[in-house]
Amino acid sequence: MATSPTDTSSDAANTGGIEVSFEFFPPKTEKMEETLWNSIKKLAPLKPRFVSVTYGAGGSTRERTHATVKRIVDETVLNPAAHLTCVEATREEIDAVIRDYWDAGVRHIVALRGDPPSGIGEKYVPFEGGYANAAELAAGISRIAAFEISVGCYPEKHPESPSFDADLDLLKAKIDGGASRAISQFFVEPDSFLRYVDRARSAGIDIPIVPGIMPVGNVAGYMRMASATGTHVPDWFKDRFEGLDEDPHTRQLVALAVAAEQVQRLADQGIRQFHIYTLNRAETAFALCHILGVRPDKPLAA
Repeated sequence: MATSPTDTSSDAANTGGIEVSFEFFPPKTEKMEETLWNSIKKLAPLKPRFVSVTYGAGGSTRERTHATVKRIVDETVLNPAAHLTCVEATREEIDAVIRDYWDAGVRHIVALRGDPPSGIGEKYVPFEGGYANAAELAAGISRIAAFEISVGCYPEKHPESPSFDADLDLLKAKIDGGASRAISQFFVEPDSFLRYVDRARSAGIDIPIVPGIMPVGNVAGYMRMASATGTHVPDWFKDRFEGLDEDPHTRQLVALAVAAEQVQRLADQGIRQFHIYTLNRAETAFALCHILGVRPDKPLAA
C-alpha cells in the first residue's frame, strides 16, 4: 500500500521528533581544517543522526575523506558516514577501501555512482573492472560487511535518466543492493521533493527519503550545480540574490531565509528527517536546526 507523500520515516513520525544529519567535505588546507572542526564542534551538541563526509570527483579526495572520517570516529561521539563512489577504481580497490572503513570503526557508507573525473555534467563511463553504478556498489558493500547504506536520489530525476520510472527503478535496485535510506539531491522548491516522494511511494518504495537542503553559499556555483544536476531554479529565487555578489553578509542572511522557508514548508507537511549540506560552515545549519526545533540540551556558552 502506498503511504502518504510526507511519510519519510515511520519512527520519526511516531515520536513527532525531527532528526537532522549534516554533510561536510574534507579540507584541503590547515585553515579549512580549522574551520571544519570548529563547525563540527558547534553542530555536535545537536546530536545529528549521522554526519557524512564527501568523496571528490574521480576519487580525488580518497585519502582526505578517510582521514576526516577516522578523526570523527576517534575524537567525537558522532556517527560518521563515509561517501564512496564507483569512479576511477576497480572493484578490488573499492572493496579494500570498504574493508578499511570497517576496520576503522565506520559502520555507515553513502554509496554513490559519483561524477566523472572530467567534472559534473560530463558523460559518465564506468571504470573498467569497477562497479558500474550505485546499485552494484551497494550490493558490493553488503557482501563485505553489515554497513548501514544510504544512497542518493533526484527529486527532479537524474539528468541522465530517460524518465522518472527509470529513475525509480534504479532506486529500487539500490534498495535491493542493501540501501536503507535515500538522501535527495538539493532542490529549490519543496513541492518538487514532495511530488517525488509521492511517486516513490506509489511505486512501492518505502525506505526513508530524506530531503537534502543546500543553503546558497556562492550564487554562481549554486547555479552551475543546479544546471548540471537538472535542478529547476525559478525566477523568484534568482531575484532574491540579484545584486548580492559583492555583499556576502546580506547574501548569507538571504540564503538563510530561503532555506528556512524550505525546511518550514517541509516540516509543515510532516517531513521529519533533514540532511543539511553545511559547506563546512556551522552558522546557517545551526540556525535551520533551531527553526526546526532541534536544539542543544543545554544552551551553548556565548
